[in-house]
Amino acid sequence: MNDSSWDAPAGHGRGGPHQGPAPAGPAHEGRPAAQTRPMPIVPDVPAGGFQDGHGRGAAHPSGPLFRDETPHEHPQEPMPSRTPPPPPAPPAPRQKKSAGRNLGAAIGVGVGLGAVIIASLFIWKAAFVGVVAVAVVVGLWELTSRLQERKQIKAPLVPLAIGGAAMVVAGYVRGAEGAWVATALTALAVLVWRMTEPPEGYLKDVTAGVFAAFYVPFLATFVALMLTADDGPERVLTFLILTVVSDTGAYAVGWRFGKRKLAPRISPGKTREGLVGAVTFAMAAGALCMQFMIDDGAWWQGLVLGLAVAASATLGDLGESMIKRDLGIKDMGTLLPGHGGIMDRLDSLLPTAPVVWLFFALFVGTG
Repeated sequence: MNDSSWDAPAGHGRGGPHQGPAPAGPAHEGRPAAQTRPMPIVPDVPAGGFQDGHGRGAAHPSGPLFRDETPHEHPQEPMPSRTPPPPPAPPAPRQKKSAGRNLGAAIGVGVGLGAVIIASLFIWKAAFVGVVAVAVVVGLWELTSRLQERKQIKAPLVPLAIGGAAMVVAGYVRGAEGAWVATALTALAVLVWRMTEPPEGYLKDVTAGVFAAFYVPFLATFVALMLTADDGPERVLTFLILTVVSDTGAYAVGWRFGKRKLAPRISPGKTREGLVGAVTFAMAAGALCMQFMIDDGAWWQGLVLGLAVAASATLGDLGESMIKRDLGIKDMGTLLPGHGGIMDRLDSLLPTAPVVWLFFALFVGTG
């Protein structure tokens, strides 16, 4: 029963404020009057379960069994995973220094070029002059092509190619005088050839053309001048050996031990340790070549010659690196796999040729 109207006087409704004494009767005789209290109103049980007097959920099979358990309305912390953590990754293997080029292709191309040069040098001198002339023409084509692509400078290739080949041949046939005359005529031909086009850019085009004429074919004529001597093939071979050995020594020592940069703004790959290697290798090779290959040569002369070659070859390499950095390119061409272009192989040879010719003239003469 859920009714609180027991013993309520008439006129009062359920749960009124006044409650009178119990009526007398046989059941209540001899006992004190008991004060009745209204029965508490039992609320309906909510669907979510029982609640205590403070509105908290009473314990039931679906609720928490202990006070320190997390209530259902709060997210439960994830249980720790029983899967063991993965083993730590092994340390990355230390990478070896990379040569930066296809070494196998570079060696193969170098051996092939060396065979052609030596065969033409000792079998027929004129054939070697032809090899030099072809290298000059290809080098001029690479240089003028890169100038036009990167700087929009149109150095006239036709007069440069014809004049460059003529300069090499004239140096071999007529000596230094013939080389100078051919050089002057080539520069004049560049000026005249460019006049057939509009005047816009004339000055920069002819300036680049004259520079190309002196940079490539004029320096190459000193190789032809060395070849005119009685022991010309040996002199040219000495020149080639010292330059190649200097480059190889710089590359090998710099790649293995190089730490201090030689000219980081021009060629970040060159180091001071590499320069020491170039000087050491070139001086040793120079002493051997002058002692055993050059008529009337002495080993001490080879030491001086090797030092000069190491300096000129390094400066020549830095010079072309400066040109390529200005043009924003890595190589002058792609004709030689593993090497780049012809100009990438002539960079140290061209400025070294007049230096070697000069030292030969001082030590053993030009005959």
